[in-house]
Amino acid sequence: MSYVPPKSWNIPLASQYLRLNDEERAFFKATTKIEDDAELEQHILSIQAAAYEIFPYPCIRIFGFTRIRIARQPAYANLLKLGRERKNPIFVDLGCAFGSDVRKAVLDGYPVESCLATDLRGGLYKEGHALFRGTPETFPVPFIEGDVFDPAFLEPREPFTSETAPSDAPPALVGLTSLNPLRGHVSAVFMGKFLHLFDEAGQARIARAVAGLLSPLPGSMLFGVQGALEEMGQFCPQRTDFTMFCHSPESLGHFESRLTKEPGGPTYFDTWPGNTQSFVCQEWSVTRL
Repeated sequence: MSYVPPKSWNIPLASQYLRLNDEERAFFKATTKIEDDAELEQHILSIQAAAYEIFPYPCIRIFGFTRIRIARQPAYANLLKLGRERKNPIFVDLGCAFGSDVRKAVLDGYPVESCLATDLRGGLYKEGHALFRGTPETFPVPFIEGDVFDPAFLEPREPFTSETAPSDAPPALVGLTSLNPLRGHVSAVFMGKFLHLFDEAGQARIARAVAGLLSPLPGSMLFGVQGALEEMGQFCPQRTDFTMFCHSPESLGHFESRLTKEPGGPTYFDTWPGNTQSFVCQEWSVTRL
């Protein structure tokens, strides 16, 4: 599946939106080994420009890739607990872009050999190595390029139960070309600002397929963050050609969730000039009992 960006996304970059807080600055200094603030910001700006040429995602323009959202999720502590306590706790960063979130998890102690990153295109993940001034050898988290709507990459299956748990051992992550061999073996999947790229049917299909990856062991979890509304429906910023299907806390049912107001005001850092409707996100998680 190819994703065609709305025309309203093709707007110039603006360096003034790079605003690292103390936690983010410490993360980038630890991962890039750049201590000088001005040098660090110039490095991030150069990577942003290269990445925007690959695909003009608003999250690139507004430096969303610097905000390490995974660590702000209420479920993040549970992810790190899985990493400490479970044998081979496979963690998949789905829609990983630069790989900032999986890098944060590894920095905080998640076993790097149990991590996997995946996205529709590999270009942004390659830029991630440049962003963090590393290589696939210095950060050996395998990356798989693939389309979540392609059954050869991710085929929807019923979730495993304790009675139907896979009897085979988890496959080695290095060398995988699809997510299908991981069905029933995954401890956690993170989807950061990924699901809201798709319509209601697409989001439901992805959720069903990803649920089939989860291990039936108690504590296995899906979690993420995406655009939201107080009532489920279409978010349509004024004076743009952009629309986004958004769930609400009620429509997510039994998920743990909370709404958070996004920075950048109603125009979302001038992504939607003239818009007056606030952009809200929903942090959510669901855990196997």
